[in-house]
Amino acid sequence: MTNLPHTKNLELDISKDWLTIWLNRPNSRNALTNEMIEDFKNIFNSIRNDPSIRGVSFRGKGGVFCAGADLKEIKSIFDGKSKKEDVIRFSMATGNLFESINTLPQVTVMVIEGAAIAGGLGLACCGDFIITHKDTRFSLTETRIGLLPAQISPFIIQRLGLVKGKQLMLTAAQINGEEALNIGLADFAGNTASELENLEHNIKSQVLKCAPGAVAEIKGLINLITDLPRSELVSKAGDSFAKQVLSDEGREGIASFLEKRKPTWEV
Repeated sequence: MTNLPHTKNLELDISKDWLTIWLNRPNSRNALTNEMIEDFKNIFNSIRNDPSIRGVSFRGKGGVFCAGADLKEIKSIFDGKSKKEDVIRFSMATGNLFESINTLPQVTVMVIEGAAIAGGLGLACCGDFIITHKDTRFSLTETRIGLLPAQISPFIIQRLGLVKGKQLMLTAAQINGEEALNIGLADFAGNTASELENLEHNIKSQVLKCAPGAVAEIKGLINLITDLPRSELVSKAGDSFAKQVLSDEGREGIASFLEKRKPTWEV
């Protein structure tokens, strides 16, 4: 298993092949800083090719998921002698973080409590699954303070679709966890911390029955669906399928099915 990097504002916990990343700046409502973004980058670089890490959950300490970017840090950039290129670089670092989560080969689960605001909501939308407390507050507040949900917009649209995503971005409307579930922003919702834990456990149990290589391969293929012409996608899908059938994992899966036993990867 990979040796995880040291992180200052992210708490890491591994249990039964599953990594949980806790955003750990509760006094700042877990707002994202450049240092946190760099820590995320180092974590993802260390686990991306590690099949022993089967999934990653993201949570926030202090009863809040994430309040978006740290506005104090942004203000310090604007108050200095930063050039446009510096601001672009800052924005792109955030965008690269979201894309890194979106393209992780492991299954990603966002467990949301308290609030997911602005970039915090964008962060949530990068996950494969979103579990929320029904009282969680969600809002894309950027336009209220004269900013844009620029880097998170592709992931908002990916999760919600063009019309609903656009409406939330244009109005900065606030919705709760139950409303998030109704519009498809969240996949599951609970009333208590224990209910959230049970919902997360159910997802983990299902994922850990699946072959990690197959999961990674189909996630990669799904990410190509909107980018490739259909003819190229057919070819890519055929290549991915053949690769998996001929892999040790594919052979083991077929053998376990025919022999009526569990495959070696099932936890």
